[in-house]
Amino acid sequence: MRDTEKAFIALRNTLSLYTSISDSTWQAFMTICKFKSVTKHSLLYKIGYTPSSYSYIYKGLVRCFSCDGKGNEYNKVFFDEGKFPGSMTALLTSSPSILSLEALEDTLIIEINFIAYRKLMLKNDELKLFQIYYLEKNWLLAKESREIEFVQNDATARYLCFIDEYSQLTDRLPQYHIASYLGITPTQLSRIKKNI
Repeated sequence: MRDTEKAFIALRNTLSLYTSISDSTWQAFMTICKFKSVTKHSLLYKIGYTPSSYSYIYKGLVRCFSCDGKGNEYNKVFFDEGKFPGSMTALLTSSPSILSLEALEDTLIIEINFIAYRKLMLKNDELKLFQIYYLEKNWLLAKESREIEFVQNDATARYLCFIDEYSQLTDRLPQYHIASYLGITPTQLSRIKKNI
């Protein structure tokens, strides 16, 4: 079986984790998707550009980051297999993105046309349920716990939370990316790791 077929099977399985997806819904959904290969260090979506799609990761790893006026990068979140990276605020507001998404490994994705998805979702109860359940779990609940973690925890506690949340990624991510996500320097991260 080719990667394209495997990727679409994986995407349907991921959607089905949130709600049942009938054959007719799946056939309609597949028409708005495109399989793509993204090389390591390529940008899926760029700061300053208005995106028209979001993605599903079949294989690979993507970071979402912002930049300050001096060009310093700040990692916001990491997406691995089974996740849906995209600049959602930019998509919802049809405005230039304040985030970039970069492949940290050679990555296989399914690109999903956002406008076509919204039109399809508004007519389809299964996709509406998927959207609700996915947003509740991955945006509302995850965002709240991350915000509390950053306000209440010191760097060591944030690192321990990171290991808990991203245990499968600790060996795949360079230390400087982990440090950026935690809001500390790579030197501080080395010190924390030695003390644990």
